[in-house]
Amino acid sequence: MRLNLEKKVVICLPTVVSKENESFDYLLKRFKKKCEKAAILSEIKKRQAYEKPSVRRKREDNASKRKMLKIQRRMQRYMR
Repeated sequence: MRLNLEKKVVICLPTVVSKENESFDYLLKRFKKKCEKAAILSEIKKRQAYEKPSVRRKREDNASKRKMLKIQRRMQRYMR
């Protein structure tokens, strides 16, 4: 018996319906904005190559440290 362990990534692209008398440039701009809000491009870039669990943990730890430092800096501004 063979198991299929491949993860299938399904990406649902945002749709944009053109309005009356709307230029293609504006339509494309709205589509790009929707894609950016849905974080599609960053998700594709993230999944292009395999990331070892140790590397992922290290990246997430660094991100959380940066986030805490940013919060501390904001709090120091308000304490003045």
